[in-house]
Amino acid sequence: MAEYICLFSKDTLIIKPPKKSSLFQRTIALWFAMLCGFYLYGTCLKHVGTFTMLKFQNIQLIQKPSLEAQIPTLHYPKPENFSRGECALNPVRFFAIISMQRSGSGWFETLLNSHINVSSNGEIFSVIDRRNNVSNILQTLERVYNLDWFTSASKNECSAAVGLKWMLNQGLMEHHREIVEYFNDRGISAIFLFRRNLLRRMVSILANSYDRKAKLLNGTHKSHVHSEQEAAALSSYKPIINSTSLISDLKEVEMITARALENFNSTRHMVLYYEDLVTNQTKLKDVQEFLGLPLMELTSRQVKIHKGSLCDFVSNWDDVNKTLNGTEYERFLHADYEECH
Repeated sequence: MAEYICLFSKDTLIIKPPKKSSLFQRTIALWFAMLCGFYLYGTCLKHVGTFTMLKFQNIQLIQKPSLEAQIPTLHYPKPENFSRGECALNPVRFFAIISMQRSGSGWFETLLNSHINVSSNGEIFSVIDRRNNVSNILQTLERVYNLDWFTSASKNECSAAVGLKWMLNQGLMEHHREIVEYFNDRGISAIFLFRRNLLRRMVSILANSYDRKAKLLNGTHKSHVHSEQEAAALSSYKPIINSTSLISDLKEVEMITARALENFNSTRHMVLYYEDLVTNQTKLKDVQEFLGLPLMELTSRQVKIHKGSLCDFVSNWDDVNKTLNGTEYERFLHADYEECH
């Protein structure tokens, strides 16, 4: 920015008042000096204001995400254990489904894997040895994204998108700085999947935990089912919710969710909610576009376990209703299905 300096020297302006200057001459000189000062002040202020506006516009421009950030990074993996053959020139997108237990992530992953070109390899970091330190986590990710991780979902040679399902409590939050850096370096897109109705999620968690021991389906524990009969058997158990800690438990889940989104804010990501996926089929189209995939109809054989009014699945519903009524979580009592009476 140009600097404006006012220089009055004998080379530019010389005033030699008479020995007996009149009041009129002194007044003229004063007015001249004031006009000069106002002019210079106005000129400098105009330039400073222009500079400030440009600086503000630059900040706005820096904060606005570039169009390139909206396009998934293309990769050309070279697996160590097989050759991609004629698909070697086909690009692959990397992704990770980031979620919490009993938020619909298993169902969502089956939908993604119904796409002919998608390989989502499941909850890999449920095994503790794979997540007990950052080094093991990154080595495991390298195998997945190099197409050297084999599961029943692997499409191998001609995968157009490859990823995994990752729960927040499986090393993701503890090592988020290193993982975010890895995601950004490798161009990995994050798909966050959460549940709006945290009370329904709590019922699902308690029921699933009970079935781990009870094994209601002919002595077998199942977290997901494929028939209405199996769903009815699992939903027959009505858990008791701790109404004393209920509000603090709900707050804690909200805080964990907010912290995860804050930690991964710099990554290329999208946020989904289970309820939206159930009621709005265009959300699946949004996911495919986010991953840069050819659009297909996605399907799943999984059947929802807890369908119907929430009060039908909680033993101490009156206590829960009394605890949440009049609070910010009252909406969970009435959302999703039929009203409870």
